[in-house]
Amino acid sequence: MDNNKYSVVLTTTASKKDAETIANALLEKKLAACIQVAEIKSYYTWKDKVNVDDEQVLLIKSKAEDYDQIEQCIRDNHTYEVPEIIRLPIESGFSGYLNWISEVTR
Repeated sequence: MDNNKYSVVLTTTASKKDAETIANALLEKKLAACIQVAEIKSYYTWKDKVNVDDEQVLLIKSKAEDYDQIEQCIRDNHTYEVPEIIRLPIESGFSGYLNWISEVTR
């Protein structure tokens, strides 16, 4: 099995509502099999100022080949000027889970 055909895409949002909007859009388009949302605290520099914000992180499990459409869907539904959108390849994983990703995505 080619495990490199799967990935986890990360993005963060300012609110639970924004996270839900993005998650629902991705699921409706069948671009993700599973999206987990968790509360986090982010420390970062933006426009020469250090910030500390409560955010939501989305862990989006998907097929690597759908990354461009996933990025566009996130950008279309995101409120940030420059949203974090990062794809991490899955190098290895339980074949049953990876097969399920293929079954429920387009």
